[in-house]
Amino acid sequence: MNQCTAVTLLPPPEFLVRLAALGGSRPEAGALLCELAEHHEGDHATALWEDDAHRTAVWARWSGERATLSELAWCGAIDPRGEDACGLFAGHPSAHDWSVADPTLAAVDAVLAGEHPDLFREGGQGAL
Repeated sequence: MNQCTAVTLLPPPEFLVRLAALGGSRPEAGALLCELAEHHEGDHATALWEDDAHRTAVWARWSGERATLSELAWCGAIDPRGEDACGLFAGHPSAHDWSVADPTLAAVDAVLAGEHPDLFREGGQGAL
């Protein structure tokens, strides 16, 4: 399943704009790419930073042009091999992250595998 391709801009917080203006510069907006599977329900979402002490992350969630920040617990699901936890938030509306492929990275992997097959493991998983 492919990753959602929704993108939005997250403007810098107003206090950073004011601080930067004192130094004669203006901070740039950051581009956010949704981490959920394509065709998901509800808001788009991407993790901004982790809070290891609370086992949560701050997520930007958006629909349209307005993004909000939320501290959310991690999804507790473990992949079928029993090796990795899902890297999305608890209650996310799409497939777990191990089932979601970034179509851009998959295309890059395909080109590299064709040009440098010795760098890739059997089964199509990149060795890099």
